[in-house]
Amino acid sequence: MNQCILMAEVVEPPQLRYTQDNQTAVAEMMVEFPGLRPEDPKTTLKAVGWGNLAQEIQTRCKLGDRYVFEGRLRVSTIDRPEGFKEKQAELTLSKVHNLSGEEYESSEAPETQGASQGTPRSAPSSAAAPRAVRSIPSPSPSARPSTPPASPAQAEPDYDDIPF
Repeated sequence: MNQCILMAEVVEPPQLRYTQDNQTAVAEMMVEFPGLRPEDPKTTLKAVGWGNLAQEIQTRCKLGDRYVFEGRLRVSTIDRPEGFKEKQAELTLSKVHNLSGEEYESSEAPETQGASQGTPRSAPSSAAAPRAVRSIPSPSPSARPSTPPASPAQAEPDYDDIPF
């Protein structure tokens, strides 16, 4: 499954347009996220939302804001007029999480565009508070019950007793 979750900053405001065939809304924006190491350069990526999610992106996503984006990552090859091919990555959004807790969701893929069911939702209260991670101690060897190892005859299942 191709699922990508990315925290990024909006570096180019969303541009809303509509498809010619069925007038489905499409919002495109450029987002930027830091490299893995401090010396790595920042990476810029085009993020695209469809339907009701596109309209939510247009009205709520502002230049300089940080969001958590969920969606599918796609790489396409484009022929450049200079005579070479260029690969471009694009994130097709399914959810956008505002860092304040709001979530905007699209319930359809762009291949099946129609009336999108994307709606804003509030994140559950458990998502706002971080959960503490606790480790479960493993039992000491003296606390484990001592059971004799099973003999090879007992370990094999008896296929004659299967009721078919």
